[in-house]
Formats: sequence, structure tokens, C-alpha cells
Amino acid sequence: MTTLVLIAKEPLAGQTKTRLSPPLSLEQAAELAAACIDDTVATIRAVAANRIVLFYEGIRTPTSASDFDVIFQPKGSLDERLAYLFDTIDGPTILIGMDTPQVTTLDLAPAFEQWPAEIDAWFGPATDGGFWAIGLREPRGELIRGVPMSRDDTGAIQLDRLVSAGLNVGRLEQLTDVDTIVDARSVAESAPDTRFARMLNSFEPAGAAAAAAAAAPAPAKSTGA
Repeated sequence: MTTLVLIAKEPLAGQTKTRLSPPLSLEQAAELAAACIDDTVATIRAVAANRIVLFYEGIRTPTSASDFDVIFQPKGSLDERLAYLFDTIDGPTILIGMDTPQVTTLDLAPAFEQWPAEIDAWFGPATDGGFWAIGLREPRGELIRGVPMSRDDTGAIQLDRLVSAGLNVGRLEQLTDVDTIVDARSVAESAPDTRFARMLNSFEPAGAAAAAAAAAPAPAKSTGA
């Protein structure tokens, strides 16, 4: 029995995705956070998990996840909260964040189509040096507790913690977390059919166009005659 956990925070203006403002307003940033959750939930529903859990910080749970089992996050630093979760849940468990609305079933397939017998843990690196997914066949909070979070070496330290514990770690695809407006535009471009992408483009169509133009190759210069 494999459990899939979504860790999420209630999308409130001024409390979620604040690094997107400016150029977005705090209200728009919160709306994008809500879209991140809904897009991730849609992918989760298509994964063959035996149990789905929302590990939540907030009061009003997302309507899209209304039928998920809910575990409310305790107080404490992020590593302590993650450790609490992995001390609470039994059996093979994969945790993913709400910050990768572009995640697909293919990204999660290695762990859910068939968890290989030789794999003890799963690790999904993020482009900012963190991680977007972590899984343990035998959940143990001690494998996460004390890892410094929100740093550019968080992923490396967490991965080393797993390997040093003698675990055989399977790797998932690297994804980009949505933290900054540059991240948001990149993710929207890579997953244009998501609610997240449509909402971002409605908020800043000019900004999205400018970002796309900046990413396009420069036209070749004429050599003249």
C-alpha cells in the first residue's frame, strides 16, 4: 500500500507565493498558489496511489482535495514538520509539494507503476537546489529532521542523509519549483495547458510575451553584399 502526500499551505494573500509580488499583486500570487494546488491535485488523482493525504497548513482545505485524508501540519520548522509526517504514516510513502503544478503522472510513474524491490527511497531534485519529492519505503522522521531547508544545498544534504543511512535511492525527474516570477513564467511555458499557466498569462500577458521573446534565439545578422 503506497501513500501519496501533498504538502500544501492555504493560499492567502500576503502569506503564500509572496516572492511573485511584484510584478504580481499579493492577491494574484495567492490565486496562483491556489492554481498550483488544483493542478497538482489533478495529477495526483491520475496516480495509482492506495491512499492520498493532504498535509495541510491552514483552515479552509482546497475544494479540489475535499475527499483527501487530511493531516494538519504541526508547528515548527519545515524539517520538523516533514519528520512529523514520516513518523506518523506507515508503509511506503511519497511526499510532493504544491510548488510544481507542471508535475505529470510520468514524473511519478517510477514510484507508482511498481515500486522496485531494490529501491528504499525516492528523491526528486528541484532546479533551485531543493527537492520537490521525497519517498521512503519505511518512513522515518529521523531521515529528514535536522536537514536545513530552503537553501541551495538542501537537496544535496537531504540526498546525502538518505544515502548515508544505507538506503538505495531512486531518482525522479528534476523539476522547477515556482518561487519567483522567472520560475513561474518558465513553468507556465513548459505546461501551457495547466490552470496555473492560463491564470499567469491572464495576469501578465505582456510579461509572458516578453519572457518568450527573450528566450527566442536572436535573428541572424545580415553580412551584406
